[in-house]
Amino acid sequence: MKLTLGFSPCPNDTFIFDALIHHKIDTEGLEFEVFYDDVETLNQKAFRGELDVTKLSYHGFAYVADKYVLLDAGSALGHGVGPLLISKSEIEISDLENGEIRNGESEMRNPIIGIPGKYTTANFLLGYAFPKATNKVELVFSDIENAVLEGRVDVGLIIHENRFTYQDKGLKKILDLGDYWEKQTGCAIPLGGIVANRNLPHDVQHKLNRVLRKSVEFAFANPKSGLEFIRSHAQEMSEEVMYKHIELYVNKYSVDLGEEGRKAIQLLFDTAKENNTIPAIKTDLFLSTQTV
Repeated sequence: MKLTLGFSPCPNDTFIFDALIHHKIDTEGLEFEVFYDDVETLNQKAFRGELDVTKLSYHGFAYVADKYVLLDAGSALGHGVGPLLISKSEIEISDLENGEIRNGESEMRNPIIGIPGKYTTANFLLGYAFPKATNKVELVFSDIENAVLEGRVDVGLIIHENRFTYQDKGLKKILDLGDYWEKQTGCAIPLGGIVANRNLPHDVQHKLNRVLRKSVEFAFANPKSGLEFIRSHAQEMSEEVMYKHIELYVNKYSVDLGEEGRKAIQLLFDTAKENNTIPAIKTDLFLSTQTV
């Protein structure tokens, strides 16, 4: 059975999916046509129901929970892994809380914030922490640092490997939004997960979960097996940065969400619903626990 599969070219995703798409594990008869896209493009494809299986942000998942079910394997959750707010000039947390920065000597204005997509979990966390910071510009995540450096935006909301590069460019951290979430909730921050189209038979959904878990376990057991594949998509990152990226986003929750991971995701959705930032969800988010 051949399925369409979408994930990002970032090292955490290529690390997770290498064994699956290159048949280093038994895929139980499943074949995959792979699409590599940034997370917001994957979100948009999921909104249109284009892919059988896809990575997407948890914020985006809220809008397609009627079309897709969340697999227990493959997720990116963790501690100290959240998106960062950065700037070139001196911008304080209080400026974002008030939604104003000084423009000249006396005039005040709403700071322009470059975000990696409206439906990213990063943008949800920005709204959660700073509801008055509403002047946002959507950019491809890899362009945000340069937009800050060039003065096109006042603040950048960065994700993925940019956590490891912004300081080298002279940029400053304002706040780690993942750390903010953890302090407020006591839970790991859910960033992105792997979902399967609900139109797929239940046995195929469970088969996907099994083979994806095996792929993650293979990657942990053989961390350099996919090095060339990971490097080929890593935008000239050094090997050290690639594996720092992987270490940050691939962990026990990527093997299996478990009760703790499911609790964190449910809390994210409940909080978003209370803040009226996602629609009401009338179906179970998670893959059933029945054995197939």
